[in-house]
Amino acid sequence: MNFETSARMQKQAHSLIPGGAHTYAKGDDQYPVLAPGFLTRGQGCHVWDVDDNEFIEYGMGLRAVTLGHGYQPVIEAAYRQMVLGSNFTRPATIELDCAEEFLNLVEGSDMIKFAKDGSDATTAAVRLSRAYTGRDLIARCADHPFFSVDDWFVGNTPMSAGIPTVVQALTLQFRYNDIDSLRLLFEQNPGRIACVIMEAATAIEPESNFLRSVQTLCRKEGAIFVLDEMITGFRWHIGGAQKVYGIQPDLSTFGKGMGNGFAVSALAGRKEIMELGGLHHDKERVFLLSTTHGAENHSLAAAIKTMQIYRDNGVIDYLCTQGEKLRTGINRAIESLGLNGYFEVLGRPSNLIYATYDQSRRPSQAFRSLFLQETIRRGLLMPSLVVSFSHADTDIDRTIDGVGEALRVYRKALEDGVEKYLVGRPVKPVFRKFN
Repeated sequence: MNFETSARMQKQAHSLIPGGAHTYAKGDDQYPVLAPGFLTRGQGCHVWDVDDNEFIEYGMGLRAVTLGHGYQPVIEAAYRQMVLGSNFTRPATIELDCAEEFLNLVEGSDMIKFAKDGSDATTAAVRLSRAYTGRDLIARCADHPFFSVDDWFVGNTPMSAGIPTVVQALTLQFRYNDIDSLRLLFEQNPGRIACVIMEAATAIEPESNFLRSVQTLCRKEGAIFVLDEMITGFRWHIGGAQKVYGIQPDLSTFGKGMGNGFAVSALAGRKEIMELGGLHHDKERVFLLSTTHGAENHSLAAAIKTMQIYRDNGVIDYLCTQGEKLRTGINRAIESLGLNGYFEVLGRPSNLIYATYDQSRRPSQAFRSLFLQETIRRGLLMPSLVVSFSHADTDIDRTIDGVGEALRVYRKALEDGVEKYLVGRPVKPVFRKFN
């Protein structure tokens, strides 16, 4: 493949945009040298770059595009609303329509506030928890990769530059599937933890009634249980992962697949907590969420149509079916090439990822880079293995063939050394202290 135009544009981008991209996960350091730098269009699960290379995509807008790029019913719904106006001085009627549509799907949530991204919603949940409990500390799951761009989370990562140490100290960490690590935080900080924030699951499933134990412990200790459903919402179940695991958080946050790529997120939860951000109470007011574009009309129209399509078309069942086909095919290739322990497919079928290991079976960024490079060469753009409603059987079959070919190169690299096959530098983790 030829990436000449991308290479020229990347130089320009780094002179205009810090990091060359507006999202860290889309940055050049997350992809090998031989990779498309800029995409120009997409249709279904196919995308094209500035050099007119075509790919089957398995990132799907960082998991936000669950139905497919340019999905016509959603685009038409957004367009119909857009020509009526995208943003008014007073609330639009569609704000009420979207709130009712969402709250009918997610049981246990009484009220909702819309925003544009996940960070707004999770940070609003943290602020609301602190106001409701009168406490300052936050307990967040250390095994879940990202919650917010705001100080309460980023201060807890290697990229904490610019965040006061006093703020960093307000966020504590516990381990997933380790209820004792959370219990210890409560014991060490009695009456000080405002909320526990976590995802229900990532590639690892909850064990030993872990999630219900978290819920019980929060209620016992008077802390707010916040469930981040940015990824699990609209991939695990139409009612969220909370429906799958039989738990009821006090607050939950949704986004990504909620609008099939349109910018919309939500904070939902119990009325007695959410109402602190409203007008009908006699307590101190909470500045909850107030964004100019938070309830942008056409994004809400896209969200309504997306939720209706989910409800009427069995979207999540389809994601699981296609994901399982993909997993089965790749696992066959792993087995046939003797790569067990060196390359692994992980997660639920609707949200698969992969892990790469070196000759010593240690996690390897170099081998991840090689796999990305070789799948890109075969027309596959797959930072993950996340499927959409547009991934047809033919796409899955072509992908399995391409991955099998890439893994043959991977096998050779294990024998001869990865540096013999990888062009340029390896990819790097987003959260690192220095470049």
